Amino acid sequence: MLKFLSKVRIEFNALDPRLASCMEFLAQCNARKAKESNPACQVQVKRRTDDHPPQITVTFVNGVEEVFDGTQTTAQTIRNMILEKGQYLETEQMFREAGEKWPVIIPDEELNIPAPGTKPRKAEDKK
Repeated sequence: MLKFLSKVRIEFNALDPRLASCMEFLAQCNARKAKESNPACQVQVKRRTDDHPPQITVTFVNGVEEVFDGTQTTAQTIRNMILEKGQYLETEQMFREAGEKWPVIIPDEELNIPAPGTKPRKAEDKK
């Protein structure tokens, strides 16, 4: 998960009962496997003393920053979103390294062409 991030900032008040997702996400960030995937990723924890809601801010390797409300978003949801965006970043990098334009634009007429090796099923085959 951390391999797609350059920075993680987790903010919470330790007395706030809504900090569960922040603590879970912090545990995931501190896991050995996560740290080994990107040792350069900065994981910062800010302990607050005010009523500010728990918050998780992630910065992707391409500089895009996203902020999550720790009271509304589960750690697993944040993790899944990071992995999904990370796959997108890897695909984009792969195309750029191959000298292809990004994003890939597929003409409408090509979208309607049936894929090779596929054929519509006949009514008697469906039974």
